[in-house]
Amino acid sequence: MGGFTPSLEQLIDQFARLPSIGRKSAQRLAFHILSMSDADAKKFTDSIMNARTAIKQCEICCNLTDDSICTVCASKSRDKSTICVVEDPRDVIAIERTHEYNGLYHVLHGVISPMNDINPEDIKIKELLYRLADDTVKEVIMATNPTVEGEATSMYISRLIKPMGVNVSRLAYGVPVGADLEYADEFTLIRALEGRKEL
Repeated sequence: MGGFTPSLEQLIDQFARLPSIGRKSAQRLAFHILSMSDADAKKFTDSIMNARTAIKQCEICCNLTDDSICTVCASKSRDKSTICVVEDPRDVIAIERTHEYNGLYHVLHGVISPMNDINPEDIKIKELLYRLADDTVKEVIMATNPTVEGEATSMYISRLIKPMGVNVSRLAYGVPVGADLEYADEFTLIRALEGRKEL
């Protein structure tokens, strides 16, 4: 009795490379793709390629956008005096769901992690410091995840910002250490935003 064909095996392997997708889930996804009509399969692959080419980083905050500037940075109603610093674009979505924060964001695209060869110059710290140069920003809220790397990154950035005369605060976490913001519920994030502490 034979196994999977080489083409099917390759498709399963590609799905298995995705985060949180095990071998069994990868097989289910691969078989689902095979059951699609040609038109649906083309629409699926086109959407992947379109996302790869159309989505870029905002020139201001480094969040993901289809335009050169994201909708948050382009908005005239946002509070330009506050920047919330997050690790990942998904964290912006999590905080936006609370409808409690009306400032701007800055997405680092990672955290400092010497064990993984990620240094300060490998994430978007320089871009954040550039945004603080014109004295518009009065407060930076550090909203990195409550992990060892997230805390270290938060402390490193706060040491760079404090001499610039900008207040630096940290979210008050009702989120357990080691958890990610994207999985926190809205009420926990609201409490964290309201209870932030100065660093």
